[in-house]
Amino acid sequence: MLNDEKLKRISELANKKKSEGLTEDEAIEQQALREEYLKNFRRAFSKNVEGIKVVDSEGNDLTSEKVKDIQRKNGLRS
Repeated sequence: MLNDEKLKRISELANKKKSEGLTEDEAIEQQALREEYLKNFRRAFSKNVEGIKVVDSEGNDLTSEKVKDIQRKNGLRS
């Protein structure tokens, strides 16, 4: 996860872009921060999805085989 300082900087750059525009260096910084944010978001999202177990009302496991394989690989399922 990005620290508070980087999240604050992302917001600052977004607001500045809307109000007055960014310098070339600021645009490069903004892009790098966005890429780092998205990388972290995708990693966290994948971890959440990999931990999901889908069960119907009768208690049958409906989790996809692809997710089950990932869970086995990560030691989350036997």
